[in-house]
Amino acid sequence: MSSKKKLSREQLQELLSTLKIRFERNLHRHKGIEWTKVQARLKAHPEKLWSLNEMERTGGEPDVVCYDKKTGEYIFYDRSSESPQGRRNVCYDREALDSRKEHKPKNSAMDMAAAMGIEILTEEQYRELQKLGTFDTKTSSWVKTPSEIRTLGGALFCDRRYDTVFVYHNGAESYYAGRGFRGSLRV
Repeated sequence: MSSKKKLSREQLQELLSTLKIRFERNLHRHKGIEWTKVQARLKAHPEKLWSLNEMERTGGEPDVVCYDKKTGEYIFYDRSSESPQGRRNVCYDREALDSRKEHKPKNSAMDMAAAMGIEILTEEQYRELQKLGTFDTKTSSWVKTPSEIRTLGGALFCDRRYDTVFVYHNGAESYYAGRGFRGSLRV
């Protein structure tokens, strides 16, 4: 792991403290999961801590959503009430960014996610997240788009309005102040 993607001792302690407090305040989100086991897994995979810190730094408020018994991994999702503030105003991917002739956003959702070491939520994951709470009532989030749609120039995003999760389409090159993306990380 490069030193650029390594947390200082202080950053590590602050992140673990933040994650533990969030975990303990929201025990209903992860029934049957023990913090001590999550923490042990995190410490065993320090490269994942940098990615979790990036999720936190950009406003995602990551939290454990489930445990994968097959792989032994804990799965974290961004749990911020709205699309993470530090990841908004981006188009969908590099191809879309490169296609814009003027008024380009600073980045794309897919590039940011890759740089952070996380995955953009799929539509299915987004719907699972919405079963755990109410998210994106004022914002929207890009979701992983099927290649058939992306090949034709489109991309998908989701939000929650009228107590219902909606999936929409837009040109992949579009970007809005209220649209970002949510990520997941397996640890």
